[in-house]
Amino acid sequence: MGKLIVLEGTDGSGKSTQFQSLCQRLQKDQIPFRNVTFPQYHEPSSALIKMYLGGEFGQKPGDVNAYAASTFYAVDRYASYRKVWQTEYEQGVLIITDRYTTSNAVHQGSKLQGKARKEFFQWLYDLEYVKMGLPKPDMVIYLDMPLELSVQLMRKRECDTQTTADIHERDEAYLSACREAAQDAASYFHWKIISCAREGKIRTIADIQNEIFHLVQSCLAD
Repeated sequence: MGKLIVLEGTDGSGKSTQFQSLCQRLQKDQIPFRNVTFPQYHEPSSALIKMYLGGEFGQKPGDVNAYAASTFYAVDRYASYRKVWQTEYEQGVLIITDRYTTSNAVHQGSKLQGKARKEFFQWLYDLEYVKMGLPKPDMVIYLDMPLELSVQLMRKRECDTQTTADIHERDEAYLSACREAAQDAASYFHWKIISCAREGKIRTIADIQNEIFHLVQSCLAD
């Protein structure tokens, strides 16, 4: 089997930018890989996700419980694995993903507290990695960004791109809960954590990227 490395982060963490930078760096170093981004908004398998994020099941994230919402995303990942990258993965190719099962742990785990959250993590692991047969990541790199800075980045992005935030991105209480859930998930699942800010200021893209690439190299060397 190949290696599966996941880049995870809450909304506004700069994850997409870092994912693109990582792809460029792997290409520069001539390291063969397949990059995959979730959800697959251009595929039919994301239909329920788009309905959920568009508010068709309720205007707040909590209007759809963690277990129901998780299945929307899990099915999309299953479709991607079977149709897009399973063969390459089984042939030993490096797969890097922008989000994965890890995003259910962060976003849907935020809807639960304490013991219920831990039980959800256990259920999620069993659903996707055991019952559905999706590969377990060899490494998850989680980008941790303070809420006030991530909100600033998201609002700027919306202004620059003239886009509208989905029900996750515009609910700051929910975003705060996601960061808390992400920290719990990182501890529970043993993710690698990268702090994206120091002394109240966002680190440079290059600085963060160097730390990410160092972790990727360590995983490939194992």
